[in-house]
Amino acid sequence: MTVDSSVPPSVETIPESPPAPVLPLQVHLKGEDGKLLLILPPETPNSDGAAAAAIAWPDLWLQLKQRLGAGERFWEPNTPVHLMAQDRLLDGRQLQEIANALSECQLQLERVSTGRRQTAVAAATAGYSVEQQSVAISFLNKPNPKPGQALAEPLYLQTTLRSGVEVRHPGTIVILGDVNPGSSVVADGDILVWGRLRGFVHAGAKGNAQCLIMTLQMEPTQLRIADYVARAPENPPAEFYPEVAYVTPQGIRIAKATGFVRPNLEE
Repeated sequence: MTVDSSVPPSVETIPESPPAPVLPLQVHLKGEDGKLLLILPPETPNSDGAAAAAIAWPDLWLQLKQRLGAGERFWEPNTPVHLMAQDRLLDGRQLQEIANALSECQLQLERVSTGRRQTAVAAATAGYSVEQQSVAISFLNKPNPKPGQALAEPLYLQTTLRSGVEVRHPGTIVILGDVNPGSSVVADGDILVWGRLRGFVHAGAKGNAQCLIMTLQMEPTQLRIADYVARAPENPPAEFYPEVAYVTPQGIRIAKATGFVRPNLEE
């Protein structure tokens, strides 16, 4: 028996599914532990490949105004607001517009969490507390980076930190200005203050005791390097000069910056 090869075999065609709609992410408000989280949508697509359309600033601003003005307000007057900016790039003008919109609703912008250095600089310069996170792990519900991974790029701030302001960064922090009493600086790397250090500082916050704290005038309320703690002497010196705080087997020590060589605790 022969088979006629001129007759094509039966083929079942499965219709293609229509592409998933690309929906814009939304601005969210969420109450948490006595504060209000203002969560902005990211500028980059989600890591899981979910379709999402980036929101331009004018649309984001309109969404924010609608969220603040719509429905019953679930917050108390003067509730502090933490802005979760994710990887969105915000300048000083945009941060001020957000703060003004919040103020109209009796809300106070207090802290900015961001994965962008430019946003962190703008927020610190405007006088807000700042927490900078790595873009790769920020707000993506991923585990914390393993010990020994590279630190983030240094964060440079040309400003004076006033009382109540806190700056956090997963790398080295360099401040061209003063750190006033009541302010705090927390870094996974070194901390360098080109000015008067009179607040709280914590270098090597993830446990790296090799980190340093350097300043032109050392008058901190408290110094921390990794798990080591020290306070400034009760009687300030008659003359100030650039100094470095570092860890020895006996604890934190302070030395003149001139000719200083970073010790190796592993030797």
